[in-house]
Amino acid sequence: MQTNIIICGVGGQGIVLASKLIAAASMAKGMHVMSAETIGMAQKGGSVFSFLRVGDEAECPMFAEGAADLLIGFEPAEAVRMLPYLKKDGQAVVNTHPIMPVTASLKGSDYTGEEMIGYLKENVTKLTVLDADSMCREIGSPKVLNMLMLGAAVRSGVLPLDIAEIDAAMRKTVRPQFAELNSKALNYK
Repeated sequence: MQTNIIICGVGGQGIVLASKLIAAASMAKGMHVMSAETIGMAQKGGSVFSFLRVGDEAECPMFAEGAADLLIGFEPAEAVRMLPYLKKDGQAVVNTHPIMPVTASLKGSDYTGEEMIGYLKENVTKLTVLDADSMCREIGSPKVLNMLMLGAAVRSGVLPLDIAEIDAAMRKTVRPQFAELNSKALNYK
């Protein structure tokens, strides 16, 4: 069996680390995994997305539109932009907090993300919407967004991993002084 995952958002949200943790946890479990990140403008606020394929059938990290089992959207507009990759019955886990693109802010546009969340609600039957920014404030750090999103993705039941497996991969990757805070975010419900 193979699971196709796309993670999207903007630079600075921890998308690449989230992708690496899924890959590391999958490999530690003995599963074949392939991944590829596209880091847009490679700056805070630039578009970032990652394709992951977990399973024996993976021959390349990229997959066609309509093939993702799971979309993890750290930013609503980026989730809408990558929505064509999600299967018709696929699961999406999306953060409600918008980050205005630089081009929109230069034009003086008003972007709240509400219309993007509304669009997702109309077009995705299996949708989990998180106010992850409020959750980050409750935990005490905006830097745990990626762990909150990964925890919600694991609880969706689509990832072939559990929280303990992601937690173990995280503890091997992040600095020890940040491990407990990240673990708290992973386990946040």
